[in-house]
Amino acid sequence: MTGQQPYAVRFSAQAAKVLDTLPEHVEDTVWDVLDAAAGDPWGFGQWNVDDPEGEDVRYAAVDQLSLTYWVNRPLRRLTVLNIVWLG
Repeated sequence: MTGQQPYAVRFSAQAAKVLDTLPEHVEDTVWDVLDAAAGDPWGFGQWNVDDPEGEDVRYAAVDQLSLTYWVNRPLRRLTVLNIVWLG
């Protein structure tokens, strides 16, 4: 990264509801993953590699936790679309 500020993080209504139900240690992991994603939004895999127009929808997984987020380039925001925790 070239000295730019990290992307701001926002949550969809569905993702916010899930975040509110997670145990504290899992919520901490969500924020750790999002901190990494905000600094390098394309550092995680593309959700659907067969979709040439979908490069801004990304999927981050750590152990039993997965996040799907959309990179809004013009506004420099990440919107978390979905959170799944298998715990």
